[in-house]
Amino acid sequence: MADTPTSLWRAALRPRMLGLLVVLLAAAAVCGRLGAWQLERAEVRGVASAEREAARIVTADPEPLTGLLAPGETFSGDLVARKAVVTGTYDDDATLLVTGREHDGRTDGYLVLTPLRVPTADGEAVLPVVRGWSPTADVAAAPAGDVEVVGWLQVAEEAGSALADGRTDAISAAQLLAAWGGPIYTGYLVVQSSDPPDPATADGLDGLDPPTRAGSGLNVQNLAYAAQWWIFGLFAVGLWWRLVRDEAAGRPPLPGDQVPQDAEPRVDAT
Repeated sequence: MADTPTSLWRAALRPRMLGLLVVLLAAAAVCGRLGAWQLERAEVRGVASAEREAARIVTADPEPLTGLLAPGETFSGDLVARKAVVTGTYDDDATLLVTGREHDGRTDGYLVLTPLRVPTADGEAVLPVVRGWSPTADVAAAPAGDVEVVGWLQVAEEAGSALADGRTDAISAAQLLAAWGGPIYTGYLVVQSSDPPDPATADGLDGLDPPTRAGSGLNVQNLAYAAQWWIFGLFAVGLWWRLVRDEAAGRPPLPGDQVPQDAEPRVDAT
């Protein structure tokens, strides 16, 4: 025999519903805490993984640029932070200062961006090279003649404001193509070392850290576990609300419920 339909409020205040609420809220709290713990583990393991990856990138052997990227070729995501070695000649007169970039907490300096003229099978191509970060606009000239540069690849950026007074706010292949000519590479190189050494390093030009890849910082597996625990917690709360609705609508008797003595048994017609 089903209960008489009632309001949601009355159904929610019935002792058995309140008891279920306490149990399910406790379960939801446990799930929430387990999810937070997994998130903490994701951060800890993610940081450790990022540190190992950063050390690997710094100590990796450089690969010839010709085997990684060709002028005008689309820059794929797996090339970010790949260490490359290339030989060419700096065009120091075309050096640009990139504004608005932070380095060691400072934003009042500049990235020094110089085109490297690279010999290729089809002629000469232009590789944008970030030689480092300078606290002033007065930067020593790049090494003259042939120079071997080792550094990390990074994808070129979206176009920014127009180049003016030897300065730019974006390392954009399209804008650099218009300023420097081409063909041009769709990525740029962040210098780790050069042979011969860059004279500007003696005048305060700081080297930069390797580029970071997207998605670093959190362990994906632990992050998924955290999401699962939080979903379980929401499910527990949702289950109680569903049970309240069923209670308010008049639930059928559960096994073990007492049936009134005056209730006449149902006889199916034959």
